[in-house]
Amino acid sequence: MPAQSAQETKQRIINFINRNGPSLPIHIARDISYNTLFTSAFLSELLGEKNIKTSWLRVGGSPLYLIPGQEPQLEKFSDYLNSKEKEAFLLLKQNKFLHDEELQPAIRVAMREIKDFAIPFKNPPAENIVWKYFTVDPSEYQDKKQPVAEVIVEERIVIPVKKGISQEPQKELDIFENKEKLPVKLKNPAKQKIKARVEVRSSKKAKPKKSPQKGNDRLFNSAKEYLQNNDYEIIDVIGLLKDEIILKVKKGREEQLIVAYNKKRLIESDIIRANKKSSELNLPYTIISRGEPSKKLQELIEAAKNLSNIQKIE
Repeated sequence: MPAQSAQETKQRIINFINRNGPSLPIHIARDISYNTLFTSAFLSELLGEKNIKTSWLRVGGSPLYLIPGQEPQLEKFSDYLNSKEKEAFLLLKQNKFLHDEELQPAIRVAMREIKDFAIPFKNPPAENIVWKYFTVDPSEYQDKKQPVAEVIVEERIVIPVKKGISQEPQKELDIFENKEKLPVKLKNPAKQKIKARVEVRSSKKAKPKKSPQKGNDRLFNSAKEYLQNNDYEIIDVIGLLKDEIILKVKKGREEQLIVAYNKKRLIESDIIRANKKSSELNLPYTIISRGEPSKKLQELIEAAKNLSNIQKIE
């Protein structure tokens, strides 16, 4: 096909999307009189040139193709979201902003699925995730919570108060370790301002604490990719921890549990815990992990494959 003809075809695709908004490949193919295979090739080129983009939302298994700036028009396709995703969508649309840690586990998962409509940003100074409805201006956000102190608790230091100055017992303050001595104001019953000096007793630097949310998100993203590649649909979230996520999923008509671990090595207790939850819900289960079974556990699994029963004898 001549280069000019290909360029004309791509321009026709852009014109169609301009007129109709976010569109499916089958509708685009019909307009330009090509089969879906050739149309997909042109769409791929336009994506590479960043003239168009795709939605995260799927309609009949296919994304929508749109021109940057047409994102608000995706709202009319919200009926294609599954039940939990639709619930999260409506909740966010109504409230405009939602704090991630206040949401129910299933809604937290759904928020991460509706990427077209839920935009995350950090809420300083606490650095917690806040979800913004995609058409709302971030400047409208106002944190309704009590302001969080800028100082994060890293080390507990005791400040002794000299006798004769105050009758109060020793006070404990949570502050950052600092090489310099910092003035601290203390109140006594006489409402006198007393300056004390803070002396850091430990010379060890406090290690920054890992965010449980980040570990949780990494595990969830890995689990989600596995589920998408294996045609599973998430029905509900049974458990949501830093190193463990338990999901109720569906494949075809069969429901089961997916137990995901964020561990370098799986051990016997992980299998026992997953099996216990499976028995409680009367569902078969699959374990997925970012690590591998320990050597001992692998040997036990291999040994159990040929084991038919264990009998007690006198």
